[in-house]
Amino acid sequence: MNPVVVVHGGGASHISKDRKERVRQGIIRAATVGYNILREGGSAVDAVESAVAVLEDDPEFNAGCGSVLNVNGEVEMDASIMNGKDLSAGAVSAVRCVANPIKLARLVMEKTPHCFLTDQGAAKFAAAMGVPEVPGKQLVTERNIKRLEKEKHEKDAQKLDCQKLLKMSVSQDFDRKRILKRNSQKKKKLKGKKKQKIFKEMVCFHL
Repeated sequence: MNPVVVVHGGGASHISKDRKERVRQGIIRAATVGYNILREGGSAVDAVESAVAVLEDDPEFNAGCGSVLNVNGEVEMDASIMNGKDLSAGAVSAVRCVANPIKLARLVMEKTPHCFLTDQGAAKFAAAMGVPEVPGKQLVTERNIKRLEKEKHEKDAQKLDCQKLLKMSVSQDFDRKRILKRNSQKKKKLKGKKKQKIFKEMVCFHL
């Protein structure tokens, strides 16, 4: 049976024309690496780990170097892996300063009784396993810095729009109350005048 490797490059809703070919070539490289491992007798887990590592090393993908930044402008990564033979699994989340989270996820699967480590726990485990630490800035790309700045600008603009709408709403509500109050006062005056007129007519009639 011929081995098959399927690589998904992510769920981006839009990829610019200048990036499409680079992304396509990155996916081909990842699939080729995984396929060659299987052809040479390697395991499916080996193939998957290596294919994902190729994506993590490529700044065009939202994994490893090139990951989307959090609100603080930092890279926090997740990764998971599973062995279909025995259904063992390993996963990490909120990982920083690690070039290949997929390798750390595999270590969780094979070297611990756990299936999931996160944040500081994952960091301590990585250090204990001798996983090389890389500077966080090394994982940040200029493209994602610009993307984060754009998102912050859009959120600030939305906030200003909301504040304007709130002010308009408050102003309109105040105007509405003022009009209602004025109309109420007019009605009271009209009622007062009617009462005076009726009283005068009653007095005249009595006389």
